[in-house]
Amino acid sequence: MWSEEPAVQVLAARMLLRLSEHDWARDLTDQLYLDGETRAWADNVALVTNHRDSNGVPLAVGDTVILVKDLVVKGAGFTAKRGTSVRGISLMVGNDAHIEGRVAGQRIIILTEFVKKK
Repeated sequence: MWSEEPAVQVLAARMLLRLSEHDWARDLTDQLYLDGETRAWADNVALVTNHRDSNGVPLAVGDTVILVKDLVVKGAGFTAKRGTSVRGISLMVGNDAHIEGRVAGQRIIILTEFVKKK
């Protein structure tokens, strides 16, 4: 993130954004300085995604969503109940049908058709 190479700065900014659930990543993001053009390039990842909730509302990184259906979480042994709030979602780049969020202390992948933006 301290590289003078813009491509390295953008990669660092995007990785820190994906790791923003950790305190250390948020601290490093606060220390990150990008000039206007490089910041626009780093933020461009949100512009090229087309994630939408079950009502067609656009989703962005960090949004809070609510589950609209009970979801059986495979491999975790629990069911995420309808009405559960999922804060601070991440968007799966390259797959507009999936988002990532934390439910019952576990990070899971959720289909966008089963959530609505809060």
